[in-house]
Amino acid sequence: MPYLRGLGVYLPAPRMTSGAIAAASGLPEWVVREKLGIHQKPVPGPGDHPARMAGWAAARALEEAGLEASAVDVVISITDEHKDYPVWTSAPLIAQMVGAERAWAFDINQKCATFITALAVAEGLFAARAEVQHVLIAGGYRNGDLIDYTDPDVRFMYDLAAGGGAAVLSREGPGIRLRSTRLKTDAVLAQTVRVPVGGTAEPLSPENVGQYRLRVAEPELMKSRLEAVSISGFLEVIGGALQDAGYTPADLDYLALLHMKPSAHRAVLERLGLSESQSIYLCDYGHLGQLDPILSLKLAREAGSIGPGSLIALAAAGVGYHWGAAVLRWEERVNGSLEET
Repeated sequence: MPYLRGLGVYLPAPRMTSGAIAAASGLPEWVVREKLGIHQKPVPGPGDHPARMAGWAAARALEEAGLEASAVDVVISITDEHKDYPVWTSAPLIAQMVGAERAWAFDINQKCATFITALAVAEGLFAARAEVQHVLIAGGYRNGDLIDYTDPDVRFMYDLAAGGGAAVLSREGPGIRLRSTRLKTDAVLAQTVRVPVGGTAEPLSPENVGQYRLRVAEPELMKSRLEAVSISGFLEVIGGALQDAGYTPADLDYLALLHMKPSAHRAVLERLGLSESQSIYLCDYGHLGQLDPILSLKLAREAGSIGPGSLIALAAAGVGYHWGAAVLRWEERVNGSLEET
């Protein structure tokens, strides 16, 4: 299993506050802060384009890993579809920005579960190809551009923010060792959340360009279905990943959970028997899509919530509808050999 050797995060300087979201949506500010769990979120400044934010985060991850970009074998972009240009692959630009001229590169997309999916892909690459020694996973996100704050059906996405995140995985440690991944899809919700125009089903035109926003096609179906399967989906992938790695929820030290409403965040922790101190609620960052687990892991490390010996789970969900979880153990080198502390 590979080791996570470096993390990188880029956050734009501008912020949208709970007051600004309240003003744009018509909601009381206390609802934005307490019910939606948004105190503020980063929003893009000039030049903060998704693939470029990914490249900046990737450079920071490589620096932390102490790895030259020329050593990277594979670059996996987890930048979402809303990026610098349409019908375009972002991974080659990320490789170019950091100088990974020897790497082959590709994009993957599973919405907000994409980082977990990328870990599963990287896990397979290390297992199948002996020549792969270092994999760079990086992505940028600014789907907040696509939110219409006057549409109550997308209220659960008012937290969409902007930023970049990256992780360096290496065949050899020390580092935070990836132990397992688990993925799940509920196809019932395949068409519920989408940008309804701009594709082949309804090409973009002067008449419909104003509808180029994220919309919920079947709000009642989505609400009822997620009430039935959302929390259980998280518990299934987290529990499954822990079981695959030989652990139980009682062994967990930290859960890096994506941003969602506070009540759902608490429900996942409570069902796993975890305290609120075993996770960080991202109320000051909003939702950076698939980058949330990277940000949470970095914040936990900086806060001293995790360290050598910690057992860590990452969990995320994305519209479509997907859930993903990964289990990692922080290992350190002792007397020349790798050990769990």
